[in-house]
Amino acid sequence: MTQDNSIADGRANDSATIALQALVWVLQDGPRTDRLLGLTGLTGDQLRQRIMEPAIHLAVLDYLMGYEPDLIACAQALDLPLTRMVQAHTSLSS
Repeated sequence: MTQDNSIADGRANDSATIALQALVWVLQDGPRTDRLLGLTGLTGDQLRQRIMEPAIHLAVLDYLMGYEPDLIACAQALDLPLTRMVQAHTSLSS
């Protein structure tokens, strides 16, 4: 069975939306923001310039996947099941 491209595109868009919402959540906390920038090597200006790039979306979710307490807190703050956060990460990494 082949996957309809419109469905695949919809999932990618949904995953990007989740990543952007997660980024907003991260940016609300100074230490989390500093850690994200430190781990990615990005500056604040670079993050602003590249915010719509899939690589940035993946980097945000990679960051959260690397520290489970933040992943759980973010999922709760966004009112998403933890599994949806993991699915978004998987979708963006494929």
